Amino acid sequence: MPKKRPTPIEMDEQDIRPSKSQLKREMHELQQLGETLIAMSPAERARFPLSDDLLRAIDETARIRSHEGRRRHMQYVGKLMRKEDLPAIHAVFDAIEQEREQRDHAFHRLEKWRDRLIDEGDDGIERFMADYPDADRQTLRQLVRNAQREREQGKTPASARKLFKQLRDSAAL
Repeated sequence: MPKKRPTPIEMDEQDIRPSKSQLKREMHELQQLGETLIAMSPAERARFPLSDDLLRAIDETARIRSHEGRRRHMQYVGKLMRKEDLPAIHAVFDAIEQEREQRDHAFHRLEKWRDRLIDEGDDGIERFMADYPDADRQTLRQLVRNAQREREQGKTPASARKLFKQLRDSAAL
């Protein structure tokens, strides 16, 4: 009589659980997310959809001095993070990152304008005034002349910094 082979146990995808290592990695990620939230100012934190329990735990972190106590508290924060709406929190982080990129891009544009104004002088000021008609032409001309003089004399670019600040104010950034 031939031996019968045992039939393999059929497992649904729902029966397969993540490994203990995977659970630990996910918990550490949640703790790091909590650390990021703790490092933010209360005004920045207000943008996030956080529960009252998590907000209390974040506020409580400031009074913990012991290294071991802080480590345990961060585990608690990670545990609370499991109950939060993580996709909404990540969406806010994405929005903040996008705003930062837009702001950086705008600053780079203004830096290019500053260099262009110093290089071109009055022609550059005319082009800038076409884009930003509310800018103070006289102040720009004075700052551009001073920045050109500083560049020729090899001095520190104090007027170029003032020019950048003026451009930033004109562009309302």
